[in-house]
This record gives sequence, structure tokens and C-alpha cells, in this order.
Amino acid sequence: MGHSHSHDHHQPNVELDQGTLAALDESVPDSDLSPAEVSRRGLLRSAGILGGTAALAVTGAQFAAATAPKDGWVFRHGNRPNVWLAGDHHIHTQLSSDGMYRVIDQARHATAYGLDWLVITDHGGATHARIGVDLVNPQIKAARAELRDTLIFQGLEWNIPAAEHGTVFVAPGSREVDVLKQFENGYDGSVNNASANSPANEALAVSGIQWLGQQVDKRRVADALFLANHPARNGIDSPHEIRNWRDADPRIAIGFEGAPGHQAGGLPKGIGAGNARGIYGNAPNPNSFPGYPAESYRTWGGFDWMTATVGGLWDSLLAEGKPWWITANSDSHVNWNETSRRPDGSSQEQFDRDGRYMDPVYGNTVSSTASDFWPGFYSRTHVGADRRDYLAVMEGLRHGRVWVDHGALVKGVEVEVREVGKRYGEPLGGALIVQKGRAIELVVRITTQTVPNWANFVPALNRVDVIQGSVTGPAGDKDTMTAPNTKVVKQWDTAGKRGTFELVHPLGRAEEAQYVRVRGTDGNRSQPGYLGAAVDPAGPKLDVVGDADPWVDLWFYTNPIWVLPK
Repeated sequence: MGHSHSHDHHQPNVELDQGTLAALDESVPDSDLSPAEVSRRGLLRSAGILGGTAALAVTGAQFAAATAPKDGWVFRHGNRPNVWLAGDHHIHTQLSSDGMYRVIDQARHATAYGLDWLVITDHGGATHARIGVDLVNPQIKAARAELRDTLIFQGLEWNIPAAEHGTVFVAPGSREVDVLKQFENGYDGSVNNASANSPANEALAVSGIQWLGQQVDKRRVADALFLANHPARNGIDSPHEIRNWRDADPRIAIGFEGAPGHQAGGLPKGIGAGNARGIYGNAPNPNSFPGYPAESYRTWGGFDWMTATVGGLWDSLLAEGKPWWITANSDSHVNWNETSRRPDGSSQEQFDRDGRYMDPVYGNTVSSTASDFWPGFYSRTHVGADRRDYLAVMEGLRHGRVWVDHGALVKGVEVEVREVGKRYGEPLGGALIVQKGRAIELVVRITTQTVPNWANFVPALNRVDVIQGSVTGPAGDKDTMTAPNTKVVKQWDTAGKRGTFELVHPLGRAEEAQYVRVRGTDGNRSQPGYLGAAVDPAGPKLDVVGDADPWVDLWFYTNPIWVLPK
């Protein structure tokens, strides 16, 4: 991508590429490094700075803290990304009590299905906290060495106290295991018997996020992120908890899954489970937030109700003018249409004792009722990064340079908001600061799909929608879950368009703070949105259990761009 434009490029020093990270990791012997990495390690030793990544870099998280606006609004330019890297931050292995595969199994498939980065997130819990978080690390390091072009993070799936699950992961380094293990033992809801809905447990979750930020401040790890997983599945992530996580440390808590994993659960009987997409087939329980409607316990077009509802909970967060981004992941545990199984003798008792299931073996039957796809097979989170390295992916996620899709619906999506007449504007996640009264416009560049997806057909993008909302400032009621000024303002019929094309939508004159975001669809399944046709005339359709084939209902969603008149 060309990069000849006039943005502010003053960035912190985050130039820690994979080679430097490997050289800095003293747990990796010289014999396991490439010649270039050995040479770099020698230079670092001679300079007396070997022993941690922190000596070299001001991290992105530290930069974000230093530039955080006092009033909590986002007044920040974004950088146009140099490269888009597809990934998945929610993947399980044999180190999870309900997983099966080795790290290398997941990483090889993710790479084969087109992903550039992935996060291993085995479930938190007593066994994992005791031994699993240690045991998985050598597997991750071996996979990094085997798959040099794939970025493989270590993380865990946090049992958020008083709430659902979440991804927590850190930048690779000599203390990645220590930090994750200490975090899990101190703040995991299962380990600490803190799952129930109570103020004390909610406070423990906030403390956990703050603790992660402190580990970055202390330079124990170069970076750390938290994203909430399948937030509406059980109704137990209340709006005020989400706001409290976000505000606990905005450098660390950056968003939630816009689309959950387990999408194969919707495959029809005969070829699949005939169940719910995302395993979103639940009902309220005693810990659920009472304000959530019955429809929130289902996916809509494969996406979580909080994201799929125009003018809903996600928009109510964006209307505050604070970052909160969406992603899409596999949540891969046991995958559809596979033939492997756990070997005889690999039981729950064996897992509890050894901290992992035994390696899978050929099972001689096809797992047609499994609910998961391999990473990259169906769900993708595309991150705009400055470089192809670990810290750049984390920076891209933190700054919302992210769009997501299902079924490889499109090949590329670029969005920006610019002053009319200007060549360049603000990209995804950015904020266009513009003189009040200036004319502004939204520009969407789509590259349509040219190759078949993993169901062996070439998807067609038949419609693109623009969603616009006002920035009204911090919510007075932290359980607010609507944004009354947000609605669909434009729908383009894109049927038949091929190659790369540009769509331009005038946004009028910049008179008030606002944001815009974009979604697209194959157009196969739509209905008026949850808040009515006046808000969303043709939104995603509510997924009915037993009738929600994921391959005939494809969408992409982008994160927003803000417009801030001055």
C-alpha cells in the first residue's frame, strides 16, 4: 500500500520484531535461534541490555496511557496500516479441559487457512493454573520455531469474575508464563471461586485488568490485552460490567467478540449438529442481567446481539466516544468434519493429573456434530498493522484498525472518513479532527472475493450498509444499552460488482461529534433490526436453532471512525 500522505507519524519506539523478541528471550538457547537472531543476541549482550524487552521499548500501552485524553474521549489520529494481518484470538488445545488438539495442530491449520496470527487461549481453572500454563509454553515456542511466518501468542481464556469468559494475552518474552500464571491464580473466577454475580467479584475483575496494566508499566511484559468473549451468550456480562472493564484500563481492555466462535453449530442436520450458531441456544439464569431480552440469547446473522443490533449496546458504548472494538474468532475446541479423537485412557482424571489430554489419534469416524471450525476456516479478524510482528498486531487491535468477516465474504475492506477535497482521511479506529462546518465524506473501498472459500464457493457481496451515530459523551446510567441517535443511513446494492471498487457517502458538514461504521452481506438472510425498521431496515436475521446454516448467511463488520469538529 502507498503511504505518501501527511499524517502525524510520530510514534513510540515499538520496533521489536520477531528476531529481537527471540534474541531477548533468555529461555531460548542459542542453538534454537537463527544466525541473525544469535548475532542480535550477541549485540544485546555486549550492550548490557539483554534480560527483557522493556529495556528497549516504550510500549504501545505506555504510549496510550501517556496520551489518554483527560475527558475520556478519543481525540486521536490513526495511522493508515501498511499491512492487513488476519488472525484469531480464541483457540483451545489439549491443555483445555474440553479441548483436543496440540498447539501445532491448531497453528498449522490456522496457517493453512490463511491466518497470520493466533492466540492460544486454554481455559483458566485449577489444573491450568497449577500446571497447564507452564506446559503449553514449550509447545507454543516449538510452533513459533516451526512456523516462522505465523505469529503465535500465549494467552488464556479468563473466567472473568462475576461474568463470562475473556481472552487475555501478552507479548512474547521471558516472563510471559510468569505473568499469565500469576494473573490466573490471582484473578480467575474459577480458581478463586468468584464466578457468582456479586459486587466483590465484579471488583475482582476490574482489579485483574488493572493488574495487567501494572505488569506492562513494570515492564514485565511488553504488552497485554483483554477482550470479552461471547458476551451475550448467557446474559451475564451486564452493560455496567463491560463499561467498568473498559474504564479500568483502556490500554488493556479493548473490546469484545462481535461474532462468537462455534459457528459450525448451525450446520443443518445431516451434515452438522443442527444446533445453534455460536452455541447461542441459552436462556436467562440467576446470574443474568435482567434487562436483556430473550432475543439477546441468540446470534443474529452469526453475530452477537450486542454487535448486531444497530443502536444497541455496542453503539451505546461507541456513543460515549470511547474505544471498544469487535473481533471474530473460531473458539476452536473440537472441530467439525474431523476424524481424530482422544486416545483410550485420556480421561478427565488423566487430564486433572497431568494438566493435558494425551495427543489425539485417528478416530476412524467423522465428527459431523462438532460445533467448531478450524481457525481461519470461517471467521477472521483482520488487523491493520504497521509491521508483521507481535507488538504491531497488538497495537493494531488496540487502535481498532480491525474489520471482521465470515466465510471469506470479501478479500479486502478499507474505510476512511475525510474532508471533501482531501486525498486522505482517517482510517478505521481513528478520529478525524476537523474544522466545524467543513464538508466530510465516508469512503469505502471493497475488493471482492476472487477465490473460493473453505466451503468451495466464491462468496458474493450484495449489499453494503453505513451506520452513523452521535457521540453524546459518558453514559449517565452505566447499564445503558441503546444509542437512540444511531441508525443505518445508507444501503448500497453491490450485486454484480467485481474487483476493487469505491463507494462514497457524503456525511454533510461536520457540526457535531459523531461516528460511522460499515457492514456488508451476501444478502441472503435479512430482517428489520431488533430496534425496528426505522433504525435498521434490513439487518441480520435472528438465527433460529436448527435453521442457521452459517455458509448461506455471510457478513462483514468494520470498527468505527469518529468525526470530532473543533
